[in-house]
Formats: sequence, C-alpha cells, structure tokens
Amino acid sequence: MSSKPPLTSKIFGSNYFRDRFFPVLVVLAAIVLIWYIMAAFLNAPFERDQAERAGVEISTSTVIKNTMNQARPVLPTPHQVAAEVWKTVFEVKPSSKRSLVYHGWVTLSSTLLGFIFGSLLGILLAVGIVHSRTLDKSLMPWIITSQTIPILAIAPMIIVVLNAIGISGLLPKAIISTYLSFFPVAVGMVKGLRSPDVMHTDLMRTYNASNTQVFWKLRWPTALPYLFTSMQIAVAISLVGAIVGELPTGAVAGLGARLLAGSYYGQTVQIWAALVVAAIMAAALVALVGIAAHYVNKRMGIKPERAAA
Repeated sequence: MSSKPPLTSKIFGSNYFRDRFFPVLVVLAAIVLIWYIMAAFLNAPFERDQAERAGVEISTSTVIKNTMNQARPVLPTPHQVAAEVWKTVFEVKPSSKRSLVYHGWVTLSSTLLGFIFGSLLGILLAVGIVHSRTLDKSLMPWIITSQTIPILAIAPMIIVVLNAIGISGLLPKAIISTYLSFFPVAVGMVKGLRSPDVMHTDLMRTYNASNTQVFWKLRWPTALPYLFTSMQIAVAISLVGAIVGELPTGAVAGLGARLLAGSYYGQTVQIWAALVVAAIMAAALVALVGIAAHYVNKRMGIKPERAAA
C-alpha cells in the first residue's frame, strides 16, 4: 500500500491551510472590508444631497444602507460587482455583445497572440545578447529604454500607423501586447542563459562541445526556470497591453470597449465588472503558466526552491 497521504489530507491539513490559503483569505477579507467602507464613504454625499433637496432628515444608518445599492454609484459595492459579473457571464448568451464572455474572448485572443510574439522575440533577443558582445552592448540599453516610454502614449500611434497601411483588428492590439511582454522575457532569459556555473561551462569545453551543444545541453535547460518566471510576468502584462490597445481605437468589442462604454454612460458597475473579469483572466493565465512550469521543472528534476530562484 502507498504511504502517501491522501490529497484531501494534504490540502486541508493545518500547516498547508495555514501557509497557503489562510493568508490569501485574510488579505481578501481585508480588501472586501475596506471596499465596503470606501463605497459607503464615497457614495454618502449623493444620498445626503438627495435628502437635502427633498427637505427630509436622513439618519446615518439609512445613508449607509442606501449607499450599498445605488444605481450609479461612485464606487460600487462588491456584491453589486459580483451580481453584474454573474449576470453578464452566466445569464447572457456568450455570443451577445452584452456578455463579458464575448468581450473577454476578444481581449484574450489579442493577449495570447501578443504573448506568443513577445515571448519568441524576448527569447531571440536574449540568445543574441548572450552570444554576441556587440548585441549585448548595443541592444540591451535600448531594450531597457523602450520600457520607460508610457504605453498610453505609444498605443494610439501604433494603432494610427497600422490603420494607415491597412492593418486593423487583432494584430495592432497584439503588437502592443508584444511591446510590453517581450521585455521581462528578454531580461529573464539573459540572466538564465548566463546562469550556468563556470565549472560546468569549462567542462563542456573540455569535452570539445560546440556552441550549439553548450546552448542546448547546458544553457537552455538552466534557463528554463527563469523563462517560466518571466513568462508569468509577461502574460499578465500582455493582458494589460491588449486592454490598453482597445482604448484609443473606439473598439466595440473587448474588455477595453466595456470600460469605454461604461465611462461614456456613467455605468461604474459595468466598469468594475470588466476590471474584475480582467483580473480573474490574468490570474488564470499566470496560474496556467505556473502549472506548465511545475510540470517542466518536475520532468527535468529541478527542485522547487531552485525554480523559484
């Protein structure tokens, strides 16, 4: 019989729960509590103004109660946002323009495309930088400098230029995501490809290994943990790039379009629902990359503490 403890025992064991779930639950509870407090504080002036206009006295408890369910609040409460997410995800057809599933898929498509392009570009740049001193001295400063320019300033220019040459739709948003996501991959891979011990490199040279053999048998396996860590950052920032790319285009689909529509009509609940869905999507994408990293590291025999480094 196997001596391994059952999965339920591992998950619900006191140490596992204390170390993994309890801190997250505490932070989440604190966020929700602060959110409710700020909603009451920010929405209260409207209630008092309405009561003053009507010439009636209103108690503090009534004000707080009313701030929890305003039609167009300054800051919607968590339960209002949750209700909007539920309605637009589960109670509306996914093909409907009112569905966050529809808009989320549009944003996700450009996110994944930009993430793939950005990861490939970052890896290619890192390989060139590590193997060429000229590229190291010439490219690396420009790669770092490129990230000092605000994406909100670059996105409209990219959209306008590409539209002028007949390129529109998914690709311009993916290019913006690529611009944001290639940087962490490039920097992480440079560090990873340079991480092998000098002793190991010298040993490969002793065996008369070529540069290609050194790369595939030593540098690449050593760099994989760094690659996956960088990709977790890149996939999240790629989603940000996709949403930002939808803002200057007047897009009618995507989470960015939902944000614009909500701001045009003062629908703050709609805005916050789109933000929450974007956050859930980002967390899911990061988790998927993390699962892939865990599987690859396990297959390669890399210990968790080394992979985290």
